[in-house]
Amino acid sequence: MRVMFFGSGAFGLPTLEWLADSHELTAVVSQPDRPAGRKRSLTPTPVSSVAARLGVPLHRFEDVNAASSMAVLHGVEAEAWIVIAYGQKLGRPLLQDRFAINLHGSLLPRWRGASPIHQAIMAGDIETGLSVITVADQMDAGDVLDQVSIPVSPSDTTADVHESLAALGPSVISGVLSQAADGRLKPAPQDSSLVTRASKLTRQDAALVDGMSADALRCCINACSPWPGCDAIVGGDPLRLLRAAPSAMPGQDDMINSDGVLGWNGQTVHILEVQPPGRRCMSFVDWARGRPFQWPVQFAPVAMS
Repeated sequence: MRVMFFGSGAFGLPTLEWLADSHELTAVVSQPDRPAGRKRSLTPTPVSSVAARLGVPLHRFEDVNAASSMAVLHGVEAEAWIVIAYGQKLGRPLLQDRFAINLHGSLLPRWRGASPIHQAIMAGDIETGLSVITVADQMDAGDVLDQVSIPVSPSDTTADVHESLAALGPSVISGVLSQAADGRLKPAPQDSSLVTRASKLTRQDAALVDGMSADALRCCINACSPWPGCDAIVGGDPLRLLRAAPSAMPGQDDMINSDGVLGWNGQTVHILEVQPPGRRCMSFVDWARGRPFQWPVQFAPVAMS
């Protein structure tokens, strides 16, 4: 099948690579290069970089719905438009008479919006998944064409689930394209009464609040890993917390031992992975081994400004 791919972030890369191998990929559409890094140099999106390597025609529009953009895209021969983490809404005139599908990182209608994986982990969901939907006027509100679910373990981070779901993209998109080619698609409207929203994550979402439960603290740490990261002061040293798990071990509130068992509001949480300033991610135990502390030591979240 001749297909055109719309995407920007790394979430769509496995599907983009698969499309290039398994279908006729006629064009890729991504966001323009943006300043990034400390030097703020213009940097292509992950999708743009892969498209350039593949040698596929690449279009980068500031406004994909502008008349000039529309003329270019309507001139591309494609039987299906596949949209994954593109970053711009495709308007009705652009989509007219096109078969367009979107791959979204949640079990819709749960977690419509910009950060579905983060919010699923933040909420303590025990499963999440992928939804392939038609592209609609309202964000993530299209009819569901297919879904696949995966379990979320208590120590899974956003990075873990992002990688797992991205890897499933090719199989679920493959099934939908096959059904479309055979005329077997059965679109199912979403139940609007079950909609939850996944607003864009900010630094404030990484704040560990004194009144939150131990489970909420664990979920916040895992949801905000690798970004924006939950920061704390442990024994007087700054530390970013990157992975946590439930714990049944005894502990003292606001104290953490050399194994990473943290007492919090009458319960305990096991801190598994951390990142000291300017260093790589490591296990808490490895970090603790080099500290001249008398364990356990004081634990204090860093207030978000």
